[in-house]
Amino acid sequence: MLYGGLASLITLTLTFWLLPQISSDGRLPVLRLIVLLAVFSVLMRWILAGVAVLIGSIGVLVGGLLSQFAVVYLGITVDPGVDLHGGVEAPVLVSIVMSSISAFVGWVAYAGSDDAYVAEVMRVVHRRARRIQPASKTGMLIVQIDGLSAPLLNWMVLAGNLPNLGGWIRDGNHSLQTWHTGVPATTPASQAGILHGGSTHIPAFRWYEKETGRVMVTNRARDAAEIEKRMSTGRGLLADGGVSISNNWSGDAERCELVFSRAALPTSRSRGYIRFFSSPQGAARGLILCVAEVIKELHQARRQRVRHLVPRVKRGGGYIFLRAITNVLLRDLNVSLITDELVKGTPVIYCDFVDYDEVAHHAGPTRAESLQTLEGLDRVLGALRRIIDILPHSYEIVVLSDHGQSQGSTFLQRYGRTLAEVVDDLVDTTKEPVQAVGRSEGWGQVNAFLTELTMGRSVAGSVTRKALHVKTGEVELGPKDCEPQIAADEQMVVTASGNLALIYLATTPGRVPLEEIELLHPKLIPGLATHPGIGFVVVDSLAEGPVAIGAAGVHVLRSGRVEGEDPLTPYGELAAASMLRQAEMPHNGDLVVVSRVDDYTHEVAAFEELVGCHGGIGGWQTEAVLVHPSRWVLSEPPVGSDAVHEVLIGWLEKLGQRKDQREPVESKVEA
Repeated sequence: MLYGGLASLITLTLTFWLLPQISSDGRLPVLRLIVLLAVFSVLMRWILAGVAVLIGSIGVLVGGLLSQFAVVYLGITVDPGVDLHGGVEAPVLVSIVMSSISAFVGWVAYAGSDDAYVAEVMRVVHRRARRIQPASKTGMLIVQIDGLSAPLLNWMVLAGNLPNLGGWIRDGNHSLQTWHTGVPATTPASQAGILHGGSTHIPAFRWYEKETGRVMVTNRARDAAEIEKRMSTGRGLLADGGVSISNNWSGDAERCELVFSRAALPTSRSRGYIRFFSSPQGAARGLILCVAEVIKELHQARRQRVRHLVPRVKRGGGYIFLRAITNVLLRDLNVSLITDELVKGTPVIYCDFVDYDEVAHHAGPTRAESLQTLEGLDRVLGALRRIIDILPHSYEIVVLSDHGQSQGSTFLQRYGRTLAEVVDDLVDTTKEPVQAVGRSEGWGQVNAFLTELTMGRSVAGSVTRKALHVKTGEVELGPKDCEPQIAADEQMVVTASGNLALIYLATTPGRVPLEEIELLHPKLIPGLATHPGIGFVVVDSLAEGPVAIGAAGVHVLRSGRVEGEDPLTPYGELAAASMLRQAEMPHNGDLVVVSRVDDYTHEVAAFEELVGCHGGIGGWQTEAVLVHPSRWVLSEPPVGSDAVHEVLIGWLEKLGQRKDQREPVESKVEA
């Protein structure tokens, strides 16, 4: 309360000093205006909460932003000692300047940490704590830090840069466990395993299906919905009253918020959603800080160029704005939505924060700007822990990642040609191969957000559809090269996911064996296997099943037989099992290509223009994180996301949060 009043006083004083459009008769009207603005802000939030069911999600969003102008106008109108000078633009200008100054004051007060909204959420929980009905059982909050590798987290903890998460580990309250993701090392595949136990349905981030002639993209709403139908059993991780927030999949949760496969916003009755968009520290402040984030990104990208830092990629286009949205708006919105569920006592909450992953793709996994996002997420974890401590019921916190990231100059930067161009030289076809690549995963959450707006049967929905030029209701912002149009007579399709690529002989039905490929395109397999940018190629043989072929040797994946030099040796002891599992997935490529990995730096050569990548194997990308309460002891590190699913289910059973309790499996998870 004291901080809020002081911050308001500083904000108003600076606004009066800067703008000729507003003036006062003395100090007393300014103090009176502080009280009036606080009262009107509370009233506006009550009004928005009361009419949320009627106006829907888009109404809350727009109403929350407009309410900031209304609060300022009402406060100034009611206070006789304060005057506005000018036309209708005066209250709008005053509101914008006040919001900007308020955001800056909050940033300074929190030592540049941008945590003003988190602090406001905590104050709200403090006020409501006595009226909260306690839950009967301990719940579980699962926070996913997208793209965080175990070696990097270990280094950050040792450096002392993560006082909250690192403190839990240092104090012995939590244990840090590395788990191997296998291939593909992507968010959709890992979350499919963690949330549904169904990772075998996803061979890559994007792939081609010969039966339908479509490229499936896992962060595209309609594709995600279809994929979830294939793998959902109705008994996912979040089936018994859980909630899924900002994820690829629902986990069979009763309620989903910003989930790609459901493309749904929070319900119109969500307190967290209403609080975020109606709060002066929420969306209004967030939009201002988004501008600051854009400026920060432009400066950091220029600094890399001036310093001739390598490896690096171009950091322009839509990514600049995507970073601002993920690092500011979506982060705070996720905190608000999680808090609302914590207050309700929701049994299990799973939320994905994509901040680090998005920045690391373009800046590099260990670069300063990427590490700063981890420090920001650590502050979020600390705030969530403090919020839980206020509540009358308890939660266990599990922090995990879905994969790591590997760094390196891209395939195109190293060799001056894309993989599709290399393939084109090696095959006898009349058409160039179709290439499906991408530069960003983060558009999925933004598109899920906007898709819900366009699907509304209202004037707002119609306006949004027209503004975004969409007809079907699904919004697909972002690079278009990741989802190309496939003609019926296409001969070769190449899809890339980090340093993993799938090559399809599109006109040949079914999985095409090595022997047939050698007849159709005799130069293809030898040309790829001996290319300096490629580590190995996996293809099915009629005689021995999937084989990994390198420049100087072959590894038969089922039998383990090796001829010559083993091409999988640089990729670790789990590489053979990972590639065998991936080779047997439905819709896998006729050929699977994995880029080289450097012997000394362990850098890879992504087939996409990303300096930090994941999807295949090599480097840190398959070394994910699982930080859990130390009293839950793992007898062995999980291998694969399906194994993580089983571990989490076991922990929920220990908390009594599963309706279909199984017999205790002490060999896997010990109390």
